Amino acid sequence: MDESLKQKVQESRDRLDAHVREIVSWHFDPETGCSFWLEFAKTLDFDPRDKIGGYDDLRLLGHFQDEWLRGGPVRRWVPRGLEGKPVSVFETGGSTGVPKYRVNIEDFRIDYAMFSDHLSGDGFPKGADWLMLGPTGPRRLRLAVEYLAQIRGGICFLVDLDPRWVNKLIRRGAMQEMELYKGHVIDQALTILRANDNVQCIFTTPKLLEALCEKVSLKKMGIRGIFCGGTEMDAQFHRFAREELVPGIDFVPTYGNTLMGLAHSKPYNPGDSYDITYYPPNPRAVIDLVYPNDPDRVVGYRETGRAMLTTLTKEFFVPRFLERDEAERAEPIDPYPWDGVENLRLYAELNESVVVGVY
Repeated sequence: MDESLKQKVQESRDRLDAHVREIVSWHFDPETGCSFWLEFAKTLDFDPRDKIGGYDDLRLLGHFQDEWLRGGPVRRWVPRGLEGKPVSVFETGGSTGVPKYRVNIEDFRIDYAMFSDHLSGDGFPKGADWLMLGPTGPRRLRLAVEYLAQIRGGICFLVDLDPRWVNKLIRRGAMQEMELYKGHVIDQALTILRANDNVQCIFTTPKLLEALCEKVSLKKMGIRGIFCGGTEMDAQFHRFAREELVPGIDFVPTYGNTLMGLAHSKPYNPGDSYDITYYPPNPRAVIDLVYPNDPDRVVGYRETGRAMLTTLTKEFFVPRFLERDEAERAEPIDPYPWDGVENLRLYAELNESVVVGVY
């Protein structure tokens, strides 16, 4: 690592530590914190505002538990400092049981405005309309992609897609019915594309992109940019997409979820390998890769670890949550001078219990 990058890494770490202090102070202040964290503080023998001086000190709070976000009352997550503002509630996909809830006020807009800054004007031109070919309903993606289109001067067209129904069909082995439902979704997309020739940008998942490309040439339909994310976004699909499905179209892999927001992928250059490296939106979110049997220890670079997510915004504080994913730890790069994750995939121990459906 050269000296210039080393300095950027240190500066980003200093910003992260300062951001942690600000967020902890906010969420544990009786005037601004939400009821969940204020009640949690009563179980501690210290004041987090005094003891947590930076990111590493978050280990004092332990690991955020999956079950805390399942079920209500959802208002326990609304910070007192934001009372009176319009609140949305988003749900996770529910692929690992009862969905988790996340309250949201402005976070999804902030996350996608940051993401928009990294999209090229050639692949995702200002004023172009968008097709959102992905999960709708109570998911953050539905509003977030629409907002992304809007801030780039476009209109977003949506399909009607319920991924939980797909998961139910898969669990009971109704594969023919599942294929019919997928066809129904693709038909909606084709209707939109054929009727609206200013649609030049698409968000979709790997499975749905492949199904759409079986029906039509997206290049001939005028598509210039595709923003694509999902569990099956791996090196093999990345190559398949660039070389066979959508050659000549700006293809941007992404990783995101309801709890974190949206990670940015390392820019692709011809001649690079098709391995995908994601960098979280630091300091608003951090991903560490940890040893599964010792999650307080971070693995070395290029070693495999389980993803541990920390979300740090005034709306939502999630310290050290063990995700359902694993990856290899990637080194900082100039545009993103903090750790990344490479070849993200479903955590091996969960492979048999998780249905990923349309993702």
